[in-house]
Amino acid sequence: MIVHLFSGKLRFLEGTPRSIWLSAAGGISVSYVFLHILPELARGQSIIEDAIASPLQILEHHAYLIALLGLIVFYGLERIAKVSRARQRHVDGNDRPSAGVFWLHLASFLVYNALVGYLLVNDVQSASELGFFFFAMALHFLVTDYGLREHYKEQYATLGRWLLAVAVLAGWMVGCVIELPELAKSLLVAALAGGIILNVLKEELPEERQSRFSAFLLGALAYAALLLAV
Repeated sequence: MIVHLFSGKLRFLEGTPRSIWLSAAGGISVSYVFLHILPELARGQSIIEDAIASPLQILEHHAYLIALLGLIVFYGLERIAKVSRARQRHVDGNDRPSAGVFWLHLASFLVYNALVGYLLVNDVQSASELGFFFFAMALHFLVTDYGLREHYKEQYATLGRWLLAVAVLAGWMVGCVIELPELAKSLLVAALAGGIILNVLKEELPEERQSRFSAFLLGALAYAALLLAV
């Protein structure tokens, strides 16, 4: 919640070329996905395979399909935001997407953040896991927050960041009183994995970002080494 509420005050993250801190944060987030969340997907795959009687049996053998769908959804929303932003700029010189696109994009991140808050309670088994999860997701929120702020500017600063902060709290509160079945939890983790991969890479890959590969690499390798050591 603190990341969303106060990241806008970190002025040193702004500008081009991209801040080395944002690139390093992206590397850490991706490292966490590949070394922790994707192995969780493998465990979730076995849970899905065992749930033959479930109404979701059509997804048997397809935990990774859910991760792909998560990636596709967020990629589609990003493209919608960019197209709307370009159209508005052409029509009236307003360099931000339309209000409808803002709410659609924000709604997806509300669900995304609520899921992270929920998993804080119901998918972390130890204090060390909690620490790694918190650190990786806090830095990931820093990266996504920067992208949303760039798209929506004052719309995000005055309203969006507050709603996203509340979504994390809401997800945590739900997790405190409701524990979903393992099958549903595995599907949610899969969707989160796809979303994280896309939301990091969409910020790092565009050429106009002038991203810092060395910082991205250092962040990924250092966090990978730490995860493997522990």
